[in-house]
Formats: sequence, C-alpha cells, structure tokens
Amino acid sequence: MAAKLNLLLLCLAIICALSVVTSQHKARKYFVELQSEKDKAQQMEVEWGQLQLEQSTLALSSRVEKIASKQLQMQMPLSKQIQFVRIEDGKNKVTP
Repeated sequence: MAAKLNLLLLCLAIICALSVVTSQHKARKYFVELQSEKDKAQQMEVEWGQLQLEQSTLALSSRVEKIASKQLQMQMPLSKQIQFVRIEDGKNKVTP
C-alpha cells in the first residue's frame, strides 16, 4: 500500500514539476513577445513624430506659395480681384 502511495506521490510531483516548467516557459515567451511589441510601439512613436514634423514642413505657407508660383505658375490676385462673401440668414451676399 505504501509503495502505491509513494508511486502516486512521485507521479504527482513529476506532473507538478512539468507544469511549473511549462508555465515558466510560457511566461518567458510572453515576456519576450511583450518586449518586442513595446519596441514596435516605440518605433511607431518615433515614426509618428517624424511624420508630424514632415507634415508641418510640407504645409508651411512659404513652401506652398513657392510651389504654387514656380510649378503651377500661380500668382497672388490683385486687391481689386478679391471678393469677400458674407453669409447672412442663409443667403450669400457678394461684396466687391
């Protein structure tokens, strides 16, 4: 009887040990995956900052004006060519 009990306890101890090893392996695997995702998030934050900087540079009014005048041959209108539109009560009124 004692031999059977000892064998059962030995089997339980082996199963517990294997469970601990398996759970530690999974925990390490998930930790490595978490670190990898954190690195990706950091890289994306850096890229987001670079894109914001690029957007602000591309949207500078001086740059837009330069491209409009050189590449598109556009020019600023004369003051007499400008009309202001006022919206009153849902009706448009053109003011020269």
